[in-house]
Amino acid sequence: MANRNESLNSVIGPGSIFEGKFYISGSLRIDGKFQGEIKTEDELVIGETGKVKTNIKARSVVIAGTMIGNIQATEEVRIEKNGKLLGDIETGTMIGNIQATEEVRIEKNGKLLGDIETPVLYLTPGVIAKGMMTITGGQKKDVEKLIEESFGEGLPAIGKEKNLNKEEKKK
Repeated sequence: MANRNESLNSVIGPGSIFEGKFYISGSLRIDGKFQGEIKTEDELVIGETGKVKTNIKARSVVIAGTMIGNIQATEEVRIEKNGKLLGDIETGTMIGNIQATEEVRIEKNGKLLGDIETPVLYLTPGVIAKGMMTITGGQKKDVEKLIEESFGEGLPAIGKEKNLNKEEKKK
Protein backbone atom coordinates (compact mmCIF):
# COMPACT_ATOMS: atom_id res chain seq x y z
CA MET A 1 0.00 0.00 0.00
CA ALA A 2 1.22 3.50 -0.74
CA ASN A 3 2.92 5.27 2.11
CA ARG A 4 1.01 8.49 2.89
CA ASN A 5 4.26 10.44 2.52
CA GLU A 6 4.99 8.93 -0.91
CA SER A 7 2.41 9.30 -3.67
CA LEU A 8 -1.01 9.02 -1.98
CA ASN A 9 -2.41 12.32 -3.08
CA SER A 10 -6.18 11.76 -3.12
CA VAL A 11 -8.70 10.31 -0.69
CA ILE A 12 -12.45 9.89 -1.00
CA GLY A 13 -13.27 9.70 2.70
CA PRO A 14 -15.97 7.83 4.59
CA GLY A 15 -19.42 9.31 3.93
CA SER A 16 -18.25 10.97 0.69
CA ILE A 17 -19.82 10.15 -2.69
CA PHE A 18 -18.11 10.72 -6.04
CA GLU A 19 -19.62 10.08 -9.49
CA GLY A 20 -17.68 10.63 -12.72
CA LYS A 21 -14.21 10.21 -14.20
CA PHE A 22 -11.14 10.31 -11.98
CA TYR A 23 -7.75 10.38 -13.72
CA ILE A 24 -4.93 10.71 -11.23
CA SER A 25 -1.13 10.78 -11.36
CA GLY A 26 -0.62 9.46 -7.80
CA SER A 27 -2.33 6.92 -5.59
CA LEU A 28 -5.98 7.06 -4.60
CA ARG A 29 -7.70 5.67 -1.51
CA ILE A 30 -11.49 5.26 -1.46
CA ASP A 31 -13.25 4.90 1.90
CA GLY A 32 -16.52 6.38 0.64
CA LYS A 33 -18.61 5.60 -2.44
CA PHE A 34 -17.37 5.94 -6.02
CA GLN A 35 -19.12 5.29 -9.33
CA GLY A 36 -17.56 6.10 -12.68
CA GLU A 37 -14.12 5.52 -14.19
CA ILE A 38 -10.68 5.47 -12.57
CA LYS A 39 -7.26 5.56 -14.23
CA THR A 40 -4.01 5.87 -12.31
CA GLU A 41 -0.42 4.95 -13.05
CA ASP A 42 -0.01 4.21 -9.34
CA GLU A 43 -2.00 2.37 -6.67
CA LEU A 44 -5.72 2.32 -5.94
CA VAL A 45 -6.83 1.25 -2.46
CA ILE A 46 -10.46 0.49 -1.68
CA GLY A 47 -10.68 0.67 2.13
CA GLU A 48 -12.95 -1.47 4.29
CA THR A 49 -15.78 1.09 4.09
CA GLY A 50 -15.20 1.77 0.38
CA LYS A 51 -17.88 0.90 -2.18
CA VAL A 52 -16.78 1.19 -5.79
CA LYS A 53 -18.61 0.56 -9.07
CA THR A 54 -16.22 1.18 -11.95
CA ASN A 55 -13.66 -0.22 -14.34
CA ILE A 56 -10.14 0.41 -13.09
CA LYS A 57 -6.79 0.81 -14.83
CA ALA A 58 -3.94 1.05 -12.32
CA ARG A 59 -0.46 -0.19 -11.48
CA SER A 60 -1.80 -2.09 -8.46
CA VAL A 61 -5.15 -2.46 -6.73
CA VAL A 62 -5.93 -3.38 -3.10
CA ILE A 63 -9.53 -4.30 -2.24
CA ALA A 64 -10.61 -4.36 1.41
CA GLY A 65 -14.16 -3.09 0.72
CA THR A 66 -16.63 -3.81 -2.09
CA MET A 67 -15.88 -3.48 -5.80
CA ILE A 68 -18.10 -4.07 -8.83
CA GLY A 69 -16.30 -3.79 -12.15
CA ASN A 70 -13.26 -4.96 -14.06
CA ILE A 71 -9.63 -4.40 -13.12
CA GLN A 72 -6.58 -4.01 -15.36
CA ALA A 73 -3.49 -3.83 -13.15
CA THR A 74 0.01 -3.79 -14.62
CA GLU A 75 1.57 -5.25 -11.45
CA GLU A 76 -0.78 -6.86 -8.93
CA VAL A 77 -4.25 -7.11 -7.43
CA ARG A 78 -4.61 -7.90 -3.74
CA ILE A 79 -7.96 -8.84 -2.19
CA GLU A 80 -7.86 -8.48 1.58
CA LYS A 81 -9.74 -10.70 4.06
CA ASN A 82 -13.08 -8.84 3.89
CA GLY A 83 -12.68 -7.61 0.30
CA LYS A 84 -15.43 -8.41 -2.22
CA LEU A 85 -15.12 -8.26 -6.00
CA LEU A 86 -17.65 -8.86 -8.77
CA GLY A 87 -15.80 -8.53 -12.06
CA ASP A 88 -12.83 -9.63 -14.11
CA ILE A 89 -9.18 -9.19 -13.22
CA GLU A 90 -6.33 -8.79 -15.68
CA THR A 91 -2.98 -8.63 -13.90
CA GLY A 92 0.44 -10.20 -13.55
CA THR A 93 0.03 -11.23 -9.89
CA MET A 94 -3.12 -12.00 -7.89
CA ILE A 95 -2.86 -12.18 -4.10
CA GLY A 96 -5.85 -13.14 -1.99
CA ASN A 97 -8.79 -15.51 -2.06
CA ILE A 98 -11.17 -15.64 -5.02
CA GLN A 99 -14.82 -16.75 -4.89
CA ALA A 100 -16.31 -16.62 -8.37
CA THR A 101 -19.84 -17.35 -9.51
CA GLU A 102 -18.96 -17.85 -13.19
CA GLU A 103 -15.33 -18.65 -14.03
CA VAL A 104 -11.72 -17.75 -13.27
CA ARG A 105 -9.11 -17.39 -16.00
CA ILE A 106 -5.42 -17.16 -15.23
CA GLU A 107 -3.57 -16.31 -18.40
CA LYS A 108 -0.01 -16.87 -19.62
CA ASN A 109 2.66 -16.20 -16.96
CA GLY A 110 0.00 -15.24 -14.38
CA LYS A 111 0.73 -15.76 -10.69
CA LEU A 112 -1.76 -16.55 -7.94
CA LEU A 113 -1.17 -16.75 -4.20
CA GLY A 114 -4.44 -17.63 -2.48
CA ASP A 115 -7.44 -19.91 -2.59
CA ILE A 116 -9.96 -20.20 -5.43
CA GLU A 117 -13.56 -21.39 -5.36
CA THR A 118 -15.17 -21.38 -8.80
CA PRO A 119 -17.40 -23.49 -11.05
CA VAL A 120 -14.83 -23.34 -13.89
CA LEU A 121 -11.09 -22.66 -13.82
CA TYR A 122 -8.98 -21.98 -16.92
CA LEU A 123 -5.18 -22.06 -16.66
CA THR A 124 -2.82 -21.44 -19.57
CA PRO A 125 0.80 -22.62 -19.81
CA GLY A 126 3.20 -20.62 -17.66
CA VAL A 127 0.75 -20.03 -14.79
CA ILE A 128 2.08 -20.37 -11.24
CA ALA A 129 -0.46 -20.92 -8.44
CA LYS A 130 -0.25 -21.73 -4.74
CA GLY A 131 -3.34 -22.28 -2.62
CA MET A 132 -6.41 -24.46 -2.29
CA MET A 133 -8.61 -24.78 -5.38
CA THR A 134 -12.25 -25.85 -5.23
CA ILE A 135 -13.79 -26.36 -8.65
CA THR A 136 -17.52 -27.00 -8.33
CA GLY A 137 -18.48 -27.59 -11.97
CA GLY A 138 -21.56 -25.47 -11.32
CA GLN A 139 -22.95 -27.79 -8.62
CA LYS A 140 -25.03 -26.06 -5.95
CA LYS A 141 -24.43 -28.69 -3.26
CA ASP A 142 -21.44 -28.66 -0.94
CA VAL A 143 -18.57 -30.11 -3.00
CA GLU A 144 -17.20 -32.19 -0.13
CA LYS A 145 -20.62 -33.81 0.44
CA LEU A 146 -21.01 -34.52 -3.28
CA ILE A 147 -17.67 -36.31 -3.39
CA GLU A 148 -18.41 -38.27 -0.20
CA GLU A 149 -21.84 -39.28 -1.57
CA SER A 150 -20.28 -40.35 -4.85
CA PHE A 151 -17.63 -42.37 -3.03
CA GLY A 152 -20.29 -44.14 -0.95
CA GLU A 153 -22.41 -45.13 -3.97
CA GLY A 154 -22.16 -48.80 -4.88
CA LEU A 155 -20.24 -49.83 -1.75
CA PRO A 156 -21.59 -53.01 -0.17
CA ALA A 157 -22.96 -52.59 3.34
CA ILE A 158 -20.03 -54.55 4.78
CA GLY A 159 -17.55 -52.06 3.29
CA LYS A 160 -19.34 -49.21 5.01
CA GLU A 161 -19.24 -51.10 8.33
CA LYS A 162 -15.48 -51.65 8.01
CA ASN A 163 -14.94 -47.93 7.44
CA LEU A 164 -17.05 -47.09 10.49
CA ASN A 165 -15.16 -49.63 12.63
CA LYS A 166 -11.82 -48.08 11.60
CA GLU A 167 -13.04 -44.62 12.62
CA GLU A 168 -14.30 -45.91 15.98
CA LYS A 169 -10.92 -47.56 16.70
CA LYS A 170 -9.14 -44.24 16.05
CA LYS A 171 -11.18 -42.64 18.86
